Amino acid sequence: MQNLRRISQGLFLLFFLFLFLQTETKGNDELGYPVRLFLDFDPLILLTTLFSAHAVAKAFFYSLFVILLTIVLGRVFCGWVCPLGTLHNIAGMLNRRKPKQTPARGEEKSRHRIKYYILIGIIASSIFTLQPVGIMDPLSLLIRSLSVGIFPWFNYAVRSTFDAIYSANPAGITAITEPVYSLLKKTVLSFEQAHFRQSFLIGTIFLGILGLNLIEKRFWCRYLCSLGALLGLLSRFSLLKRSVSEGCTECGACGRVCQGNAQPDVKGQWKDAECYYCWNCDDVCPNNAVSFGFSGKKITPAMDLGRRRVITSALTGIATVPLIRITPLGTANAKDPALLRPPGALEEKEFLARCVKCGECMKVCTTNGLQPTLFEAGLEGIWSPVLVPRIGYCEYRCTLCGQVCPTGAIKRLSLEEKAKVRIGLAMIDRSRCLPWAHGRPCIVCEEVCPTSKKAIWLDEAKVRDRNGRVVTVLQPRVDLELCIGCGICEAKCPVLGKPAITVTNLGESRSKENQLLL
Repeated sequence: MQNLRRISQGLFLLFFLFLFLQTETKGNDELGYPVRLFLDFDPLILLTTLFSAHAVAKAFFYSLFVILLTIVLGRVFCGWVCPLGTLHNIAGMLNRRKPKQTPARGEEKSRHRIKYYILIGIIASSIFTLQPVGIMDPLSLLIRSLSVGIFPWFNYAVRSTFDAIYSANPAGITAITEPVYSLLKKTVLSFEQAHFRQSFLIGTIFLGILGLNLIEKRFWCRYLCSLGALLGLLSRFSLLKRSVSEGCTECGACGRVCQGNAQPDVKGQWKDAECYYCWNCDDVCPNNAVSFGFSGKKITPAMDLGRRRVITSALTGIATVPLIRITPLGTANAKDPALLRPPGALEEKEFLARCVKCGECMKVCTTNGLQPTLFEAGLEGIWSPVLVPRIGYCEYRCTLCGQVCPTGAIKRLSLEEKAKVRIGLAMIDRSRCLPWAHGRPCIVCEEVCPTSKKAIWLDEAKVRDRNGRVVTVLQPRVDLELCIGCGICEAKCPVLGKPAITVTNLGESRSKENQLLL
């Protein structure tokens, strides 16, 4: 069973990575099977989105299958499927320290309860319309960390290595490396090197979470994983049962290999909610005293989380909502003009109630313009997507971000619908614009404007230079009725530093209040 579990973990991890690599543009406006498929099976996101937004995407009903699987077989998702759990297993192989002895009979560790208190706080806050699940949900965390932190670093490292080899060309070795590099570019590497403003922060947090395995194997899964806590509660009703015969000598062998630290070697103290059904205890038992089956009575001690601690966790989750929203950095109502949401994004309050900060929209953005926020959208919106035109504009004929959004925070639009959606307005700073301020010819913003009838038009004007000569220049103006705020004018503006034309979220279609003329 141990070998079967490892094969299952490996296959699901490879499947996850395959979908992750497929979640990028392929030269057209259609994706195959994005990695959001794993999020569609996440029951924690289903639950919190239902509470916070009072609606869920249809695909999230796939997560009912995981709930049913847990009720029948127990917490097998954690032990056999979860890609982050598999990575923790791999990282845990670096931990060569012997596991601590199991606590004496009657003595109970309480650290495993932390994840249940986190779960209670998350659910309580979601009932009051806050959506914090994306910060702690293992699948959202993994996709965001890979998309924004690890994968861009991997791309840069591989490209730099092969570029260095090509430049040095030691003993004609490029004849071998170039075919390998070409294969990697076709299969693994992204089309272009992505750059994210918080790549270091998000990547470091992820590596730190993996590093916790050096303290204790599967530390995250045992003590912090909110999805694991939810599945643990459900697994107490599972039909598959673990039983121990009278041949057990309490040798402690099963306790040393238990992935969930469920205390399988202490009679009467086995924690069924912490069991990943890895079957390690069955495989290692020298007396064959451990077995799993669907017959017999499931005898486990009651889960005692402590009434006061449960109430405190719930109240903390509820109190977090106003505490976040009344602070200057926390409120989503104090809008930053630079907060340009992707086309199809819901009104800000509902957008934040749905967005789980998975980072898929940022990964598929063809121009790398979608970046994770820090405080632009408040603490509530941390790591949600924002368009930064100076890094990359919103491609006029691209709807990929709406295709990968798992919760409907970004609606899926057709190209015809997207052409009518305004995410902001461009404004010209005449003090920096070459034709306006210096009488120098420049029509870049008008040339790159993608709308069928140009939203930027040119007005012929005659100006005098320093010597009094009359010079004819074309001065750009913005048609507020046609501009959709795609940001390509800002991205291509030749004025370095602060561009002469900038886009703000003023006039965005999703808001009735944030308009130029009310």
